[in-house]
Amino acid sequence: MMSLTVGDPVPWFMLPSTSNPTFHFDTVGGYYVVLFFFGSSKYYKAAVPLRDFCQRQTQFLTLKIPFFGISVDSDDAALAELVEHPSHFKLMWDFEAEVSRQYGVCQLQGETISYQPITLVLDPTLRVLQIFPIQNPSEHVNQVMQFLETLPAPEPHQMAARQAPVLLIPRVFEPEFCRHLIQLFDADGGEESGFMREKEGKTISVTDYSFKKRRDLNLADSHPDLLPTINELVLRRVKPEIEKAFQFSITRFERHVVACYDGKTGGFFNRHRDNTTKGTAHRRFAMTINLNTGDYEGGCLWFPEYGTRLYRPGVGEAVIFSCSLLHEATPVLSGRRFALLSFFYNDEDAELRERNRKFLAVEPKPDRAAAPETINLTPAHLSPHSSLSSGNPPAAAVARASGAAQTNPKAASFQAKSPQPKAKGFQSKSKSKKKR
Repeated sequence: MMSLTVGDPVPWFMLPSTSNPTFHFDTVGGYYVVLFFFGSSKYYKAAVPLRDFCQRQTQFLTLKIPFFGISVDSDDAALAELVEHPSHFKLMWDFEAEVSRQYGVCQLQGETISYQPITLVLDPTLRVLQIFPIQNPSEHVNQVMQFLETLPAPEPHQMAARQAPVLLIPRVFEPEFCRHLIQLFDADGGEESGFMREKEGKTISVTDYSFKKRRDLNLADSHPDLLPTINELVLRRVKPEIEKAFQFSITRFERHVVACYDGKTGGFFNRHRDNTTKGTAHRRFAMTINLNTGDYEGGCLWFPEYGTRLYRPGVGEAVIFSCSLLHEATPVLSGRRFALLSFFYNDEDAELRERNRKFLAVEPKPDRAAAPETINLTPAHLSPHSSLSSGNPPAAAVARASGAAQTNPKAASFQAKSPQPKAKGFQSKSKSKKKR
C-alpha cells in the first residue's frame, strides 16, 4: 500500500527517461507535477489511463504542468515514440522497480510483482497535493485533468521584495484536525501564558499583560495521546523541509501548545526572541501552525528586522523560523486566532539544555514553558532522499489525524503473472506500422 499521504514530500530519484538518460526528478521543482505510476502498458487498468494521458500532451504543455509516467516493464521502452512534447511529457524507466518500491506502489513477492497504478499531483515544492487511485480506468484521466484545471496559473517572474528568512509549509495539518484542536481548547479553556526572562542568573516564567496576552493548552498535560500523531506529521511534512531549506536535522521538540489570541482581551505577544535565556538557549527553530483564518482581524506574525511584511499562513500551514529572529504576534482586533506552537532542536542542543537545567527557577507550580517536557522525534531521519519504506510512521495513523485521502490497494492493483488484455488502440507507433 502506498505510504504517502496528502501533504508529504515525495522522495527524490534519478531514472532514465525519454528525454534524458539520467533525469534528476528534483529539478522539476517549481512546477505543479503529475506523477503517474502505471507499471506496465500490458495491463488494462494502467494502459487505458496511459493512452488517455498521451492524448492530452498538448494540454499539459498549455497548462505548463509536467507529466511523468513511470514503468517497470522493459517492453515499454518502445512507447518512447508516443512522446510528442518532451518538455512537458516524459516516460521514465524504473526497470529495477526501486523507485516504485520507494513510493510504496510496488511489492516484490518472489518472481511476482504486485503493482498499484496510481496518479499523484505534486505542488511546486514536490509535496503531495492530491492522490488519484485508479477506480474507473476510462474516467481516471478526466478526473485528474479536471483537478489540474482548478490550479492557479504560474505567476510571472518578479523582483524579490525584502522578506524575513522564514519557511512556509502548507497542508501540514488538515482543516478537520485544526478544528479538532480548537474544540479541545474550547472544552478546556487553557491557562494564562507567560514568557521567559533572566533574573539573578535564573530563567524564570513571567506574566506581564503589557507584553503578552495569550492562553495556552499544553497538549502534553491535557491530551498526551495526540503527541505521537502530531510528531508523525512533523516527521513527514516539516522535518524534510527544514533539512532542505536550512540544512539542519531536528530530532527533538519542546512542547506542543494550542495557543489562543483573543480579540476581546487584545491578545498579542510583543517583539521578542525565543532563545535569549539560559533555559531557552537550546531552541533552534520555532513553528507556528495557524488553526484558523478569516475568523479574526489583526493577529499576524511580524519580523521587524526584515521590513514591514506581515505573515498570516493559511489553515494548517506552518511558518518555521530561527529562534534568533526578532518577531511579534500583532494584536488580534476582533475574533480569536488559534495556532499550534512548538520549538525544535537536535541531540547536541539537548545536552546544552540538560547542562542549563540548573538555571531554571524552581516554583511551586512551574510553567510548562519554564520546564518543558521533551520527547524525542522518532523514528529518526526522514528526508526527500530517504526511502519511505524504512522506519516510516504508519500512513493510516497520519490519515486518521489529518483526514488525508487514502488509497484502496485492491482498487487498481495487478499481478505481473496474470496480465489482463492490453487496451484497444494503445500501442507504439512501430507496432502500428508492422500491422499496416
